[in-house]
Amino acid sequence: MKNNLSIRKIENLHIVLWLLKDTCWLMEWKVPGIIMITPTVSFAFFITYITRKTDDVYINIAISFWIVANAYWMCCEFFNHVEYKFYAGIPFAFGLASTAYFYFLKWKKNEHHS
Repeated sequence: MKNNLSIRKIENLHIVLWLLKDTCWLMEWKVPGIIMITPTVSFAFFITYITRKTDDVYINIAISFWIVANAYWMCCEFFNHVEYKFYAGIPFAFGLASTAYFYFLKWKKNEHHS
């Protein structure tokens, strides 16, 4: 699984799952949309796990937070609880923080190599 080509194939499949989930959301297909949460989030967590020893883990953590927030927001809309969708901002914020940390690490590495 350390092969970048294998990771790329998993990431590409994950994008398909994510698009299917969001298409269900767009089309207001509640049952398929809810079903698609499990594989989409599972793949995000799996990709995060397999990249745990690389700097890319921080981007994959951000993606995982993003998808969790996205799925929560979708459920809020599906179950007519849009008044709670602003709570999706919490995992979005953690994802943003993880992305910022990723770029901070890149900046620190470049600073030491300059």
